[in-house]
Amino acid sequence: MISHKLLFIVNPKAGKKKKLDVPYFIKTHFKSNFEFEIIVWENKDDFEKIKETIFANNFTMAIAVGGDGTVNQVASAIVNTPVALGILPMGSGNGLARSLGISMNLKKALHSIATAQVNTIDSGTINGKHFFCTAGVGFDAHIGKLFASSTSRGLKSYIKIISKEFFSYKTKNYQLQFNNREIIEHAFLITFANAGQYGNDFYIAPQADLRDGELTMCVLKPFPFYNLFPILLRVVSRKTISSKYFQYVNGTNFRIKTDEKIIFHFDGEPGDEMNEVEIKIIPRSLKVVY
Repeated sequence: MISHKLLFIVNPKAGKKKKLDVPYFIKTHFKSNFEFEIIVWENKDDFEKIKETIFANNFTMAIAVGGDGTVNQVASAIVNTPVALGILPMGSGNGLARSLGISMNLKKALHSIATAQVNTIDSGTINGKHFFCTAGVGFDAHIGKLFASSTSRGLKSYIKIISKEFFSYKTKNYQLQFNNREIIEHAFLITFANAGQYGNDFYIAPQADLRDGELTMCVLKPFPFYNLFPILLRVVSRKTISSKYFQYVNGTNFRIKTDEKIIFHFDGEPGDEMNEVEIKIIPRSLKVVY
């Protein structure tokens, strides 16, 4: 049996289970002979110290205890290294955990960390920022920026922001370069999917594969407001491929140029405003326990 040394990285501000004493929960329910430590990530700016701890103390697994932002931060620190990512999902969307089939039940997720295999998946970059589920520009990036600054978390808060912003959002023209082609698209959003979903089982690109060495670009065309519910129904039922408003292309390198500065997101986290965005796949670059 392979011996592992685990570091649980707990974000106490993640998700809706803030009343749970997470370190105590882990100590009480983690049944394994593996050596492990727990560190609480209180200050967002202190993550460099946590990263140093991972490598200085020879941990073989870094367990992100939190939501998609926590997972992205931990995974970005260990991508292209021998350290494997584990996930104890406690966020609003839990996109990567759901995509990997990790249980949303915390006890079951803890058990799987102790018993599951280490596998390798792809990752992506958007203007140098790592992402593991989705990245992109347009309406979802706009919502991601607003959600990041919101004091309320959870799916209800996310839906509330979408409902408020949907009718006032202005779609844009994007110059796209990919697969030796260059086109201009007028789009509601453009998503680059490594995994098929944003989180909460909202599948923007259900055919995306975490291990195929490619990203799936999804262009969602502008649509009449009365088609919002049918489109959302296709997203949750994984049937976007059959909609005329969704267009898909697979590739390894993409570039987006615009006349005005736009916001991009990486795993829901807002990036900077830019006129040009470059997206790349990094095949088999992250070890994950699932």
